[in-house]
Amino acid sequence: MTTRRLSLPAAAVAAAALAFSACAPLPATAPADIAARSFSSAFELQGRISANDGSRAASGRIEWRHEHDTDSFALLTPMGQIVATLDADAAGARLRTADGQSLHADSAEALLPRVLGTEVPAGRLSRWVQAAPDAGAEVRTLDDAGRPAIVIDQGWRIEYLEYAGAAGDAPPARLDISRGDARIRLVIDSWTALP
Repeated sequence: MTTRRLSLPAAAVAAAALAFSACAPLPATAPADIAARSFSSAFELQGRISANDGSRAASGRIEWRHEHDTDSFALLTPMGQIVATLDADAAGARLRTADGQSLHADSAEALLPRVLGTEVPAGRLSRWVQAAPDAGAEVRTLDDAGRPAIVIDQGWRIEYLEYAGAAGDAPPARLDISRGDARIRLVIDSWTALP
């Protein structure tokens, strides 16, 4: 009996110690190191794109030349025929379709949905395709090489499914961009930084 009386208070003290330690704040852990990523203000890329908004969908090839504040997009069928070209600069955006239509707007963001069938954050794409989000974006998770794996930017979720190599600065090869019903999938087949 004496042994039991001594072990109960000891057990109670141990349980209390565990309870108090569970309430104590956890020690801070150092954030995972983010691999150094450069942002190129001029590049060319070629790839495959699919987009849908839950009711409309489009897919094909994309060729994109981005130089500072100027963008030139060519959207092609999977077989390589041009569906539309879109050029945008500080003066506005111009969309020309294969059937001869020509449209003008203030920005590429206003015209790309006419081709892809869904809202497209054209002004943010140049950072997203480089996995180099700006300071306002939240990097949620990193991959094993310290590169962004999931980024949230102005309500958009950008998932980097594959990079073009194992190096920390390798460009993305596959990404999935979504917000609500809007989804854009991009496979980058070639990437060239321009001077």
